[in-house]
Amino acid sequence: MTSRVPFADSEAAADHPRRPRIPVLLSSSSVFPEPTAAAFEMAATLGYDGVEVMVWTDKVSQDAGALRGLADHYGVSIGSIHAPCLLVTQRVWSSDPWERLRRSAVLAETLGAPTVVVHPPFSWQRDYARTFADGLNRLTAQHPDVRFAVENMFPVRMAGRTFVPYQPGWDPTDIGYDAYTLDLSHCAAAHTDAFELADRMGDRLTHIHLGDGTGEGRDEHLVPGRGNQPCGELLASLAGRGFTGSVAVEVATRRAKSRAVREADLAAALEFARQHLDVPAPVAAN
Repeated sequence: MTSRVPFADSEAAADHPRRPRIPVLLSSSSVFPEPTAAAFEMAATLGYDGVEVMVWTDKVSQDAGALRGLADHYGVSIGSIHAPCLLVTQRVWSSDPWERLRRSAVLAETLGAPTVVVHPPFSWQRDYARTFADGLNRLTAQHPDVRFAVENMFPVRMAGRTFVPYQPGWDPTDIGYDAYTLDLSHCAAAHTDAFELADRMGDRLTHIHLGDGTGEGRDEHLVPGRGNQPCGELLASLAGRGFTGSVAVEVATRRAKSRAVREADLAAALEFARQHLDVPAPVAAN
């Protein structure tokens, strides 16, 4: 298992004071098509601070007892839960999106995860979309230890046409919520400036999905540094933003030809995140 020496114990600590380290999580979606259990194994092997559990059709991802067992076995904490909001997860737990969010909150509470990542409603979910903001407020009141961090999405470009499959749109700051997830790969697909979006999210920026993109019009989730997004600069800016949340590596490795190749990509993503998060805190002038 890879071990990392905390910065405070290193020789450089005396010369470069640092803020408390922002935890870097491994999203279980990053190991697909391997199962949820593989994310815990790889997170432990590579030295991640924890796991973000994507709730999907894998039964383990839906089961608090199984997830706690994996966390205990591998010594890896669960830092966030991604609610089943994808097209392929519309029947996970229930066809009712509110029941899926409620169960995501219960799962997060049970496992001690402070954040539930949620997508804006799809455009065809009219009743859900109409009550989305008020419903999140009610769930937050019922589950005060959990923050529902609404994620920025992107328009879809197909056959020369562009349409937005979310209601009222892909940018959650247009409405305003108590907490946000900033996804850099989605910024690339939306052709939007990640810094400007982070500025609009302000002190409600709660969670980061770290993945890169080229802006070619699709959601790529590349290893950070392999696209054209300002991933490193955005990570380095978090200290000045007063960010107290977590960063989850969410990259696509489904085309990896072997476990070794997948682990190499995930190790590179972790190294990138730590390198740009571990910047010296500015020294106050006398």
